[in-house]
Parts: sequence; C-alpha cells; structure tokens
Amino acid sequence: MQILKRLLRWVLILAFTGLLLAVAAVGVAYWLVSPRIPSVAVLKDYHMQVPLRVVTADGKLIATFGETRRIPVAIAAVPDRLKHAVLSAEDGDFYRHPGVDWHGIARAGWHVVVSGGDKGPGGSTITQQVARNFFLSPEKLYSRKLTEIFIALRMENELSKDQILELYLNKMFLGHRSYGVAAAAAYYYGKSLDQLTVAECAMIASTFQLPSVVNPINNPKRGLNRRNWVLGQMLNNRYITQAEYQQAIAEPNDAFPHEPPIEVDAPYLAEMVRLQALDRLGNDALTEGYVIKTTVQSARQQSAVDALRAGLIDYDHRHGWRGPEDHQELADSAGNEDFDRILSSYTDIAGLRPGVVTGVDGSEATVYLSSREQVKLGQDAVAWAKPYVNETRVGAPPKNVAAVLKRGDIIRLSRNAKGEWELAQIPKVQGALASVNPEDGSLQALVGGFNFLRSKFNRAVMAARQPGSSFKPYIYSAAFERGFTPASIVNDAPLALPDPSRPDGLWTPSNDDDKFDGPIRLREALVKSKNLVSVRLLDAIGVRYARDYVTRFGFSPDALPPNLSMALGTASVSPMGMARGYAVFANGGYLVTPYFISEIDDRDGKPVYVANPARACRTCQERLLDTRPPGPPPANATVAPANSVAGTPAGAASVGGAVLPADAHDGGHPPVLAPQVIDVRNDFLVTSLMKDVIRRGTGAAAMALGRDDLAGKTGSTNEHRDAWFVGFNGDLSTAVWVGFDDFGSLGRGEFGAKAALPIWMDYMGAALKDRPSATLSMPPGISTVQIDRSSGLPSEPGNPNAMPEMFKVEDVDRLRQQASQQQEDPDQQHAYDIF
Repeated sequence: MQILKRLLRWVLILAFTGLLLAVAAVGVAYWLVSPRIPSVAVLKDYHMQVPLRVVTADGKLIATFGETRRIPVAIAAVPDRLKHAVLSAEDGDFYRHPGVDWHGIARAGWHVVVSGGDKGPGGSTITQQVARNFFLSPEKLYSRKLTEIFIALRMENELSKDQILELYLNKMFLGHRSYGVAAAAAYYYGKSLDQLTVAECAMIASTFQLPSVVNPINNPKRGLNRRNWVLGQMLNNRYITQAEYQQAIAEPNDAFPHEPPIEVDAPYLAEMVRLQALDRLGNDALTEGYVIKTTVQSARQQSAVDALRAGLIDYDHRHGWRGPEDHQELADSAGNEDFDRILSSYTDIAGLRPGVVTGVDGSEATVYLSSREQVKLGQDAVAWAKPYVNETRVGAPPKNVAAVLKRGDIIRLSRNAKGEWELAQIPKVQGALASVNPEDGSLQALVGGFNFLRSKFNRAVMAARQPGSSFKPYIYSAAFERGFTPASIVNDAPLALPDPSRPDGLWTPSNDDDKFDGPIRLREALVKSKNLVSVRLLDAIGVRYARDYVTRFGFSPDALPPNLSMALGTASVSPMGMARGYAVFANGGYLVTPYFISEIDDRDGKPVYVANPARACRTCQERLLDTRPPGPPPANATVAPANSVAGTPAGAASVGGAVLPADAHDGGHPPVLAPQVIDVRNDFLVTSLMKDVIRRGTGAAAMALGRDDLAGKTGSTNEHRDAWFVGFNGDLSTAVWVGFDDFGSLGRGEFGAKAALPIWMDYMGAALKDRPSATLSMPPGISTVQIDRSSGLPSEPGNPNAMPEMFKVEDVDRLRQQASQQQEDPDQQHAYDIF
C-alpha cells in the first residue's frame, strides 16, 4: 500500500512537472512567435480582392477584369442552409470551441508519432483555416502550425464567430478561379445564394477541402460522393429533415460553367477602360472592386457592332468565296466523336459557326456543327460564293453545291435575315467605327475591328490611315476664313505641279472619275468631291496657313503633310480623330475631347471619380459671358496620329486620343468650356455644303434614312486602300473606316459611298431612331442672296439663271461690287478663276 502511494505521488509529481514544462514550453513558444504574429485587427476592415467591372451608361455589363472571381457577401445574407452545410463539412463545433480543436490537434500529434513523422491531417478549425489563408503560407511546418494556433486564439478573442465565418465564406478558394461561396454559386449554378437548393449548398461546401479536384465540374463522381457525405452530416446534426435529405440525395449534379453574363459586345472599349483605370487607380484597379461606368449606351454600341460586321460581311461576299478554312480527310466510318475532335480547335467568331462538311451531292451538302447539329445547305445557301480571283474580280456563280464544297471541308455558317443557315466566311477586310457626342465628346459607340478574338488591334483609335476626301471640309473651312465663299468659282481642270520625288518630276492629281467640269462653285465642288478644286483651293490659301488651321480640329501638326497632297486627304488620322474633328462642325465650332469613363465607384457604390468634361455649352451662362474670339486650341488639345496623344491636358490620362476629364465627384464645379476654334458662321456654311453632299452628292444614299439633319462626306484614297464616311447631326458625330491592315486595295469601285456609307447608315439609323431633328439654326451674320449660277456673284432681279446662296454678311457688299465691276467690264474674270 505504501509503495502504491509513493508511485501515485511520483506520478502526480511527474504529471505536474510535465504540465509545468508544457505550460513553460507554450509560454516560451508564444514569446518566440508573438513578434511575428500579425494584428488581427486588420480583418475587421479587410477588403477582399474583387474584380473590376466595366458597365455601360445604362448599367449593362461590358467586361470584368481580375484574376479572381469573388462576390463579397455579408454573413446576414448567407442562407442558413449554406452555413449549416459548410459547418457540417468543415467544423461542426465551430460555435462551441475556442478557436482551436485540442482533441483534433492531439489526434494529429498522435498520428505523427505512430506514423514516424508523417504530417497528415492537421485537425484545423474554421478559425485556423482563416488564420492560415489570411496570414500564413500553406507549407506544413510545426512552427507554422504553432503560429496558426496562436493567431486563431487571438482572432477568437478580438472577432465574433459570425465575423470569422463571414471571412471564411468569402475568402476560401472553391475551384475555377472562384473565391467565396457567392462566386462559386454564380459560376457552378448561375445563381445567387438565396436561390441555392440544399443539395447545391452541400456541393459547394464539399469543395472547401480539395477545390481543384473535388468540385462538380472537374470530377462529378467524387463531387457527388462528397456532397452526399455532407448531406449525411447535415442530417446527423439535425440541420435538415429526413425528407429533405432524401430529396437532396436524389437531386442530380447539374453544375456547369457560368461565365459572367457579358451583356454588351464592346471588348475594344473594355481594354481602353482597363488601361485608363490602371493609369488612374494603379494596381489596385483590378482587385478593389471598382465599378467603372462608361459613356456608351448599350443599344447604340450593339447597333455599331451589328452595322460594322454586316458591312464587312457584305463587302466580303461581293468579292467571292476564298475556299474552306481547312480540309480534313474523313474516313468512311467517321462519326460524331471524330467530327467533335476536328472542330474542337475552332470557336464561334462573331456569330459565324464552325462546321465540317460530312456529305455532298450535286444539290445539297450536310454540315456537322459543334453543337451536334446536322445542317443541310442547298443551292440558295451558297449562291453568293463566286470564286475569288482578286479584289477586283470574281468567277462565275456556282452551278451547284458540289462546285463549292466537298466532304471534309471546315467551313463557317451563319443565319440570314430569314433565320436560315447559309455559307459564310470570316472577312479578311477590317473596319472601325467611332461615334461621339458633339456636346462634350462622350463616346457613344466604338468598334475597333471585325472581332476582338481574331485581332486585338483597335483600329478606331490606333489606326493611322489616310482619310481621302473626307478631309476636304477642313480645307474648305480654312478657305472660308480667307475670303472664299460657297459660291466662289474655282477651275476644275487638269493640273501639273513640280515634284522632284516622281520620275517625271511632276505631280498630276486627278479626280476619281478622271472627268473635269471646268469652272465650278465650291458648293458643287464638294458635293461632287472634286480633287483638283481642293488642290487649287489649298494652293490659294497656302499650305502653311491650312496646316495651322486644321490643327483647330484636334489634329497634331505631325499628322498633316506639309504639301498640297493634304488637299486629297493624305494626313494620318484615326476614326476617333475624324469623329472628333467633325464634332466641331456639329456643335457650332467648339473642340471637345473624346472621353469614355463617366464615373468610377468603389465597392460600396460611392463615387471616387465623376467626369467633368469640357463642353460646347453654347447656351449656358458661362459661354454667353465668354467674349473671346474663335482661335487655335490650346497646345495640349491636339492629338497625335495614332495611339498616342500629343500634349493631353495636365493630369488627364489618355488612351487613343480619349482622355480622363477633370474630376467633379465632390460636386459644385462650374462647366468646363471647350475652346471655340472656328466661327459659328464658318461652321454653318461648311455644314450646309456637307448637307448637300447627302442630299444630292456622293452621300445621297443616306437620304433613305428620311432625316433632314444629316451632313457628312465620303472619303477614298489612291487604289481604294481606304474607304470612309464621316457624318453627323446635332446629336452624334460618327466616323466609319473600311480597309485592309496591310494597306491592300479594296478593289475597283469600292469607294467610301459603297464600302463605308452603308455601315454609317445602319448605325446612325438605329442610333437616331425616333429622335427629333437636331441641327444648328442659321446664326446671326449670315445672309441669303440670289446669285448667278455661272459666275457665283450676286444676281440682278429677274435673272433666270439665279439661285439662292448663303454668305457671311460682310462678304455680300464685296461680292456685289465685284458683280457690278464685271457688268461694266464683261471681259474681267472673277478673281478666283485664275487657279
């Protein structure tokens, strides 16, 4: 008995000593580790990484940017069934333990002892997992585990259980770049948390352990097994009833990838927004949950995309069938799996579906699509497919389907206006469209090419192309500043000028049709797009003066050639630059700067930036008090020819000629006035000429839109390398360009009126539908006078050759005097006839 007491005493002494040593060891460990334990106070205001969202002015999603999918959600918004599923799967005693499961740690320690050092499951609680994911690395080290325990205990002391669980539900990686339960629900099921079923909640909870392996998409079988185990735990914990358990067990796994629902096709714009966001917000732009609202209206953007694609496809069809994208020899026994394998490397491009021809007879072809759909193509579906010879010539129409297709061809199909399948091909030709609001330069629509996946080069802002005759209105505006009028007579006749760079030493420009009308009024010269008149006009006012003047429309001097070829549109410009330049005509003479970000909100919806752009503001009080005469814009208001900006306003980030305007999110800012660069009367006269271009000139097709407020100009360059139409009304200024990236010819007859104008019409018709006429009224200082059609001078009453024309009032007396002198001396020529 005495021995037993001694043994018991020694056991107690040893146990107490062991306890003291353990406490001392923990104390020493805490003393050593505590300097490295981070403060958990930061978790009270922790910002999860949330991707950047880009939306239209009417709130439609354009794009998201960021490496992670995450939708932060407050714990109060998490349904109980999802919380119960996660607790059942990961930590059933979460609301009862102090942050550490000592029994689990003991089991893990015993496992290490009996396994000879194998670091198996660590028995981590939810609190420990939060500690590890926020503060520590995932490597399995004893020191890391000890630090994790101390952090967990500190977290439990400073945070509530709900706060810890909220961090856990939002932070954890759950597969497929999804972080947090809300992002997982959206990706796997396309649902918000309150829409999830019990089975779906259990499936999401089952992904916490091994998210890259055990998830409902990568490994559906293991995912189902894990889900059913979680459901069993929920039943054992009495979170669900037996009936709910049976119903959930029977529910199939219907998860599949749900990408964010992109609602507006504007990838070129989205990339512009991303670049400007990084410039203003730094690297946090893509992770802090900002929402950037653009100036683009979704309906107008979609109209622009549809119009450009339809126009490029129409051009492509006019120039014939270039053959299948590829050809595969198909075995006689080839089936759907073989066809799927062949099509796996092809994707839809702008609605053009890839398919493989599986059979052809004389009148019909069978095409297999990647959706396992069999399509029959008859003669009508390939009727357009004349063989391509070159850009100017095509072969004879196909006599039957077999003349176009054969078994094994990889082709594209699209649906026509009747919804029927027809043969298609991806156009080689490219195009761009830029449309701005003339009042403040806000971008209304932008398309940088046929398809962003095929080419990320943004031709709307980065292309430097020759505008051809669409540049002439700038020259005419400069001439009207130097005393010319719409009725001035200039000779449309052959011209030869010295040019040492040419073999014969002469430059001999010509009109597009190689015809000459002789003396012609400037109004008619622009309507008919007479090249030689523009050259003589530029020669008369001087190249140097004209270059300086044209910079008033926002162009950099470096973009303008220092010679007479500028009259033919040999400058280097982008569609955005041309839309900006024509906006000056549309708004009464003010140079606005394009911009496309109207507001930036933080993750809580609070504005951190609100655009305050320079405006035309013709009727606002500040403008009425501004007595400065029109003149050149500030040096920082011109843009470079391509993707860079020469001297953008201080503090304004620029992308492709568009800036981030001044910030006015704190309110109370007066309107910023855009510089007036041309006189309103000059503007009115040039616009009246461009209205005639549409009424009865090269843009006459636009009369089909049934509007009286449209003005514009076609543009074509040598060998038809570029086709343009730039036009406007009081609401929109829009430029359309069509051409090849390699500067190849579009083919004979592909003028701006044929290749670009239909795209402009489709877009403007949709964008201005049901909107009232918007045009500038005649300003003070303009007088309408009867002139002689032949001389362009004021006419005597009763002259049968008389017609009305508009002039600046100060020009009328001068012209009447010239008319009087000409009557006295009929042999005297008009001063401008010498050109």
